[in-house]
Amino acid sequence: MTGARAAVLTEGRARRLYSGAAWSVGSARGPLDRGWLGSRSWDGAELDGTDLWDLASVTKPVVGLVVMALAERGALSLKGTVGELLPRYRDTDKAGLTVTELLAHTSGLPGRVPMYRSHGTREALLTALGTLPLRSGPDVRVEYSSQGFMLLGLIAEHAGGQGLDALTAELVCAPLGLGDTGFNPGPAERERAVATELCPWRGRTVVGEVHDENAAVLGGIAGHAGLFSTLADVERLAVSLAGGARELLRPETFSLMTAPHTDGLNLRRALAWQGQDPAGSPVGPSFGPASYGHTGFTGTSLWIDPGTGRYAALLTNRVHPTREGDGIAGLRREFHSAVG
Repeated sequence: MTGARAAVLTEGRARRLYSGAAWSVGSARGPLDRGWLGSRSWDGAELDGTDLWDLASVTKPVVGLVVMALAERGALSLKGTVGELLPRYRDTDKAGLTVTELLAHTSGLPGRVPMYRSHGTREALLTALGTLPLRSGPDVRVEYSSQGFMLLGLIAEHAGGQGLDALTAELVCAPLGLGDTGFNPGPAERERAVATELCPWRGRTVVGEVHDENAAVLGGIAGHAGLFSTLADVERLAVSLAGGARELLRPETFSLMTAPHTDGLNLRRALAWQGQDPAGSPVGPSFGPASYGHTGFTGTSLWIDPGTGRYAALLTNRVHPTREGDGIAGLRREFHSAVG
């Protein structure tokens, strides 16, 4: 099956869906197959396994782990509200939204809103977040919302008494030994970074700085996007998750986080995780109904199947040099079918 996975990804590069790809497949016992192919950019160095990838929205479940760890410590309650935890939003219509609703994308906040276009500083964007109209009441429907995870990042910082970067390092990276995972890579780390988009807004190819424009305005550290990591670190995270994430959370907390929370609504979500939705899964049908994971706009994904104990991690730069085109969706399903 190794050949089948590599063949799928080689074909994807031949179709110019990305300049490079890396993958790891395994279980709680460790990786069974891993590798990389291609280059960091179309005219750049070949991948060598130390490459630094923009995880994009795979940041969200990592921040979710931070929030769940803070809840275990009693620093916040999953039933706590935005108004209680973030005084700056106490007099807005976001005040009554709960941490659980934000984690499950059932808060009523809208989805992918390009706030950076009209709010070019961190303070302006956060102020505008308080005035962003809700699309519905809470728990009416699932609407994937990066704006909700922006609030969760702020909630984690307020409850934890540190920046989100420090909290992620303390509560996720240190226990798992993720030495190459974090926000805002330094100059040395950027030398290993995989290129993303030739960004019209910034007027340059983005390398080693967050691709997501809203996260860029927020300083590169946000609840919805901004984490960078290597294949080896994503692999360590995946192995931990496949084994129940016992280094990070108590079993009952982890079960709560990964159980379906939106049954009866339009999409299946766990807390900070996508579910294996009967209406259509980003990884196809080869992973079981209890499986969960997350995808990232830059072409990343991480998926766990508790039923079989296996995981699959896929890292690509599918937005290089442009985000146009949707070929990654089909390729991702082909890759996971080869895993199956």
